[in-house]
Amino acid sequence: MRHDPRLLPVMSSAAPLPQSFDQSRPNSDWRLFLRLWPYIYQRRRQMLLPLLLLIPLSVANALQPILIGQAISLIRQEPVAWFLEGRTLQGGLNLVVGLLLGTVAVRLALDGWQSYTVQRVGQHITAHIRNDLFTHVTSLAVRFFDRSPVGKLITRLTSDVDALGDVFSTGAVGIISDIFSLLVLAVAMLMLQWQLGLMLIAMLLPVAWLIIYFQQQYRKANYKAREKLSELNATLQENIAGIDVVQLFRRERFNAELFRRTNQSYIRAVDKTIFHDSAVSSTLEWISLVAIGGVLWLGGLLVMQDTLTFGTLASFILFAQRLFDPLRQFADKFTAIQAGFTAIERITDLFMVPVEIRDPDPHSQASLPSASPPPQTSPPPAEICFDHVWFSYKPEEYVLQDLHFTIRPGEKVALVGPTGAGKSSIIRLLCRLYDVTRGQILLDGINIRHLPQSDLRRRMAVILQDGFLFAGDIKSNITLGEDYSLDQVKAAAEKTNVAQFIERLPQGYDTVLRERGTNLSGGQKQLLAFARAAIRDPGILILDEATANLDVGTEALIQSALEQLLVGRTAIIIAHRLSTIRHVDRILVLKQGQLIETGSHEELLRQEGLYASLYRLQMLEQ
Repeated sequence: MRHDPRLLPVMSSAAPLPQSFDQSRPNSDWRLFLRLWPYIYQRRRQMLLPLLLLIPLSVANALQPILIGQAISLIRQEPVAWFLEGRTLQGGLNLVVGLLLGTVAVRLALDGWQSYTVQRVGQHITAHIRNDLFTHVTSLAVRFFDRSPVGKLITRLTSDVDALGDVFSTGAVGIISDIFSLLVLAVAMLMLQWQLGLMLIAMLLPVAWLIIYFQQQYRKANYKAREKLSELNATLQENIAGIDVVQLFRRERFNAELFRRTNQSYIRAVDKTIFHDSAVSSTLEWISLVAIGGVLWLGGLLVMQDTLTFGTLASFILFAQRLFDPLRQFADKFTAIQAGFTAIERITDLFMVPVEIRDPDPHSQASLPSASPPPQTSPPPAEICFDHVWFSYKPEEYVLQDLHFTIRPGEKVALVGPTGAGKSSIIRLLCRLYDVTRGQILLDGINIRHLPQSDLRRRMAVILQDGFLFAGDIKSNITLGEDYSLDQVKAAAEKTNVAQFIERLPQGYDTVLRERGTNLSGGQKQLLAFARAAIRDPGILILDEATANLDVGTEALIQSALEQLLVGRTAIIIAHRLSTIRHVDRILVLKQGQLIETGSHEELLRQEGLYASLYRLQMLEQ
């Protein structure tokens, strides 16, 4: 199912939440329903059939007590309805039994059909929401993921969306069905005997109030339980992802105790939801018994006064039971809906997180010259200009301060400096994973904010120190979903001298990798990152400690491949080993987010500054 961007503004129209996507208190049910309305409206035709099936199902349910009461009246030779008048006992009973079987057949035939159609529509709506949520989350800036635990995000994308599916599959239409059944039963009772009918209807009012009260309490408790489940999943995900550190530093027992505490906190929150849910069920049980007792008391008085037949009294005893069945089902479904509304709140909180990194408006940018080549051509080397750039991850804590430099087309530039100098931040800003706080970054004279992100990133390839691999085969991890042929993949592997390593794998380019490529060594994963960059033939090549995980022999192969790969391209190289960058055109030396030195290797050594000190220290270590 395709993502419909028109739906997202409905889900994300509220003001952005600055620090977290959690809310302190639940929204009203009506506001939450309105946020779901676009998805429901798209499936309005499929929802029509289940709603139409409510009519015969509710009528059949209301007729059964009346028919049983008429059978009793017929046996006792009391006044009967018009369709039994003048019939013999046997003939009347045969007709009543036939009509009862007809109502049973209607319910058997239509009940399952209605349930199937409702759940089918619900699953489609849930899938649509899940797709939109995934699209939105993957569009968020990296800044959001810096402060959001992965386990909490997974909870919202999985269990919260599943809970939302229960609203559609068992709750929403089911509640409409129960309400419609109550209305039909109420009309039937009033038509049959208005005094008993009014008494039973009057009993519904306090019951409805109690159900609403307990469900509101359930809603609050369920919201807290969902939050605790998110914490539980976040703890579990963190321990599994960091299992090496957990075992190496013998933190199994300590982490198990932390997990036990989180688990106990979750259980206590769930216990509160169970209490409120059970309170509804027990309340309905004793009130239904009170209703039957009330019918027997008032009905008995009316029978003794000869104003009510035994058959009608029997019908009302059945009505008293059936009247509370929809109410009981309503309460059960209402619990599912309250859990679903809790999920809607949490999902909506995530939808409300603003997409910070946005493409420019194509209409307002129509007059700007294009900085991107046609899709079928190789991007040319570009000029990169950092124009007085300031940047901070946290307000007023700048990691880059008034950074100003220009990299000419085809120039090879290295960024060096102590840890925390801002080297990786420069790369993230150039790729527009973050936006600058002040200043601008120009690509061939155009602010990168004015370029579509796909065009910007198609012009560059980034090789990080830790190359991330997806579950799948070697070929798909090089192409990353783009339309490259196997010959192009092999050519890129040959160009970067990694073809021999791939061909030694059991199935070559079809070798299946486990999650995060755990069946490859760190160096082998890095080799695939070079092939991944080479196949895209970028105009800008960025190396962030790209050879740090390679052994000496493999690094020599890659260095020879890099000499060819860097030809005719603008290159930015981050390296801690200064011996590897002696032959670049220019070196930019950073300290605490400021550019303090610039020049070639020889020029910087003659300046006797920070670069010279760092270089001599490394030479002494070697």
